[in-house]
Amino acid sequence: MYFLAVFLPPLAVLLAGKPFQALMNLLLCLLGFLPGVIHAILVVKDKKDEERMIRQAQLISGSRDN
Repeated sequence: MYFLAVFLPPLAVLLAGKPFQALMNLLLCLLGFLPGVIHAILVVKDKKDEERMIRQAQLISGSRDN
């Protein structure tokens, strides 16, 4: 996903499930490619962090049920 964030930033943001931020990212890319890339990397990182946090919460809640 990070590879996509560098080469096609709006698509990476869209695939991360953020359609409105993808539009904003497209505008950033039109203003300058580097701001769009930075924004896309941050959005992808946020998505990965959120997924990791959900998995950790599930593991913690699952271990307390035993």
